[in-house]
Amino acid sequence: MITIRYFGSLKETIGRSTETLSISELESLTVLDVWHYVNGDFPLAENILTALNMDYVTRSHVVNDGDEVAFFPPVTGG
Repeated sequence: MITIRYFGSLKETIGRSTETLSISELESLTVLDVWHYVNGDFPLAENILTALNMDYVTRSHVVNDGDEVAFFPPVTGG
């Protein structure tokens, strides 16, 4: 099972902060595949950051059972 988390304004846009996804041991999913699997055709904007197990990763990074995938908008300070 993969845990998926959404942060910041993305959480408001998606309408949820967390969800889980069960995957088969035979499936090989990337971070981008996970996004499309749970959000259908809703586009993943280029400025959205992705993390796997609290480390920044590219969208092509492979996700394994038990991982946590996070999507969040860039953070700015002032």
